[in-house]
Amino acid sequence: MMPATTTYSGFVLMRFMRPASFFVMTALLSSTALPSISLAADTKAAPAASAPAAAEPKPADPNALVATVNGDKITVADVQEAVQTMPPQLRKLPENMILPMLVKQLVDQKTIQILAYKEKLNDNPEVKAAMQRAADNALQNEWLSRQVTPMLTDAAIEEVYKKEYTSKPAEEEVHARHILVKTQAEAEDIIKKLKGGADFGTLATKLSTDTGSAKQNGGDLGWFKKGDMIPAFSDAAFKMKPGTYSETPVQSKYGWHVIQVLEKRQAAVPTLDEVKDKIRQQLIQEDIRKVLTKAEGEVKIVRYNPSTGKPIPDAPAAPAAPAPAAKK
Repeated sequence: MMPATTTYSGFVLMRFMRPASFFVMTALLSSTALPSISLAADTKAAPAASAPAAAEPKPADPNALVATVNGDKITVADVQEAVQTMPPQLRKLPENMILPMLVKQLVDQKTIQILAYKEKLNDNPEVKAAMQRAADNALQNEWLSRQVTPMLTDAAIEEVYKKEYTSKPAEEEVHARHILVKTQAEAEDIIKKLKGGADFGTLATKLSTDTGSAKQNGGDLGWFKKGDMIPAFSDAAFKMKPGTYSETPVQSKYGWHVIQVLEKRQAAVPTLDEVKDKIRQQLIQEDIRKVLTKAEGEVKIVRYNPSTGKPIPDAPAAPAAPAPAAKK
């Protein structure tokens, strides 16, 4: 699975989403002599008894060659950059497998590029347009990265955490189960069975039309907050007391529910580590919007009606509030 991306206003921002392990692997490549791609000269092994203690490997020269294709160079720096695009499962492989694999990939890519230029595919209008789009996207993402990255500080994340988590009162959670049926009459019949002593879980497994895992678990929905469920369901569930079931069917867009509330509790405030990634993505979205709003103020934007070819007038600004009458 490739690293997750954030798409905002047409921009794909992979650099903001790279896991830390990408940078760990890059550091590993930077601090090793890369023996699996034979950057070091071969030497004869000395007898084990007289072998001196192994010296610390020197950092590889980023400009050191690992291969050439028709004279075009592939360097250690190219390999280090390729590591950052590797899927996580491949990065778990031993280094002596990863590095030759990356060099082979880079050689293949360089070979294809050389042959494509030889066939003058770069002069093909469609290919030219695709290359220009790729260049434009790279430029846009780099500009956005330079604007937004300095704003994504630990202090900014902690400020959001305090504002949206620790400073708010604990939210109530409900542990409930339900039976979902198609008609009100079916729901009322289930309520009669419950009043007659029928087991809720048994009825849910047998009669519920819920296609999720709740049906197999006796209708159990687990713990949820009010905003986690649709309003009609949440409003009913959060008004009920633990150990009771709804004596009137609850209608939603999915059908008719009979709800049983098992427990209630105050939700624990999540730790910063638990929500740090979520907050970071929230800040990325907010910061990009701020950056784009500021940027749009520095250029002239004219929108056109494609049917008439005429400019579309800007929306009139909101009228200013009337000044208060002067006191006499």
